[in-house]
Amino acid sequence: MTSLEPALTDTLHTERAHHDACRAALAAMVEGAAEQVVVGEDVSASGADAEVLGYRLRSRAKAMRELPAGPLFFGRLDFAADQPEHGGQNYHIGRLRITEDPAAPPLVVDWRAPVSRAFYQAGARDPQGVAVRRRFGWAPGSRGDSADLTGLEDEHLDRGESRTSDIVAREIERPRVGPMRDIAATIQPEQDDLVRAALTESVCVQGAPGTGKTAVGLHRAAYLLYTHPKRLQRSGLLILGPNRTFLSYIAEVLPSLGETGIRQSTLLDEIARHPVTGTDPAPTAVVKHDPRMAEVLRRALYARVTTEGAADLTVPDGSSRRRVSAAELAVIVAEVRAEEPPYAVGRERVRTRVVRLLRAQAERRSGVLPASWARRVERCRPLTEQLDAIWPKVRPEEILAGLLTDAAALARAADGLLDPEEQTALRWSRPPRSYKSARWSAADLVLLDELAGLIEHPENHGHIVVDEAQDLSPMECRAIARRAVFGSLTVLGDLAQGTTPWAARDWSVQLRHLGRPEAAVTPLTTGFRVPAAVLELANRLLARLGVAVPAATSLRTDGELVLRPTEDLLGTTVTAVRDALAREGSVGVITADADTDRVRAALTGAGLGPAGPDALGARLTVVPASLVKGLEYDHVIAVEPAAVAEAEERGAHRLYVVLTRAVSRLDVVHRRPLPF
Repeated sequence: MTSLEPALTDTLHTERAHHDACRAALAAMVEGAAEQVVVGEDVSASGADAEVLGYRLRSRAKAMRELPAGPLFFGRLDFAADQPEHGGQNYHIGRLRITEDPAAPPLVVDWRAPVSRAFYQAGARDPQGVAVRRRFGWAPGSRGDSADLTGLEDEHLDRGESRTSDIVAREIERPRVGPMRDIAATIQPEQDDLVRAALTESVCVQGAPGTGKTAVGLHRAAYLLYTHPKRLQRSGLLILGPNRTFLSYIAEVLPSLGETGIRQSTLLDEIARHPVTGTDPAPTAVVKHDPRMAEVLRRALYARVTTEGAADLTVPDGSSRRRVSAAELAVIVAEVRAEEPPYAVGRERVRTRVVRLLRAQAERRSGVLPASWARRVERCRPLTEQLDAIWPKVRPEEILAGLLTDAAALARAADGLLDPEEQTALRWSRPPRSYKSARWSAADLVLLDELAGLIEHPENHGHIVVDEAQDLSPMECRAIARRAVFGSLTVLGDLAQGTTPWAARDWSVQLRHLGRPEAAVTPLTTGFRVPAAVLELANRLLARLGVAVPAATSLRTDGELVLRPTEDLLGTTVTAVRDALAREGSVGVITADADTDRVRAALTGAGLGPAGPDALGARLTVVPASLVKGLEYDHVIAVEPAAVAEAEERGAHRLYVVLTRAVSRLDVVHRRPLPF
């Protein structure tokens, strides 16, 4: 035993004792939150105030109860004695603030607090007043037992000491089994800059595979909720993922950071006015997602507004009759149209201005009239009937169904925008009896949302995190922009991983459709997840992808890449899976969609029994290439890359995604030549 080991052992005992004190304090905080709910129910206040207070107390108590078990701190900062603000102080850094009493110094400081930023940003060149930065090593899968604190590292920044952390490296390389983990303990300086960007600032992250862009977006959400709790409780924060499988994978990150009740959804769920019961041929879907459709729909909607053939409006007023001429109505409608309000707002503006004109006529004869006179007139039958004729009420389904079933109406709305072939692709081959019986496709729901947004603005959010944003169509981007008119966006994606027919090739274009052309694009190119050997193989595909993104590099010098050429594709796949299962960690077998069932059957027949694509907690998963985006596995077996690349128009992009899902080892099983 060296002379250093007893000191290290004593320090570990001290830190374990501190962790025990933190656990006791947290238990008291949880109990205290529950007691506050009981007390809050008896407070003397107005009904509304008491309801608000009760909701906040219950929410806090619920969040405290639902905190996942785990270590309560992962780092510590010791500030130099000569620092003006924190001189001589030390702070343990964890996922939430823990204190024995609200007025007492915290036992643990929240990683989002301003003082915690030095944990991520301080270095030998700029120590930011930090004398020593300590990182703690915990046993994998620890549920917070103090005995699981197994190691620590100190960096003496006041001595100019700087080194690569073994603890951080082990945490990054730890096997990926189960849902996505938070990265609060391993955030890098460039990631921290993005996480702590101002709420008013929209940011776009061009993140190469394994650079932590999704984790950055989720931690930014947690940071904003911590920094602006009241504002975001009022306006709301929304996480948008590409599919429900992905949402299941990330679901535990925010709760582990102390944030519960945050809505995590897909765009399709947000805009779903109807179930998706229809499908579109690819050419039809491409046209429906094209940004030109926004103007086509606007024209179709406002084609319902007309004063042609309108008669004078006559409104009875006691023994008198008030009249607004057709010419005056036309002027009012033209003025409102020029203001470009939402369609439903425009209709009510016309009503209000007509009533104002009628009131002016009446008051010239009778003097000032009460408000009740205006309320009676604005709802009278002649005025409502005239409004229904010149600015009728409409439903999005009515407009879209009319457009897709009436060739003449579509031709008028699409004149100069869509060519005849595109118009033909849009039209329903078998028109439904009514829009209520229509079989709406996913692309139709996007168009219905555009129309609904033209009629009336949707609910807005203070901040929206959008993951896999490169795959959004221009029309889908517009749907998101409508929901963040007064808020900001965190846009996450990788142009090299764009796999939809309408996937973005340039962030400036995508950000314009999202309504944030001013947002800065920040590249993350240093990977912490994918081993260097795997990234080097995937980077050989970049030249075929037609997007200007820098090649990714990796800090991971470990990991393995195995190429398995074979004449027995299924047999070699079984062998590769057996080899992977002999090691620690999750195993993902990724195939072209058409081959998934065949590969799953072969593995089941070999007694390996893989789980289905939704069973993310299982060690072995067989997943089609189309569903693997955003997921990661310790061991990936990529089966027949040529089949993945040929399966769709952007198959090379899909293959790039497949190859970069591996955290520790990639096996490439192939019978045909590799397409890179």
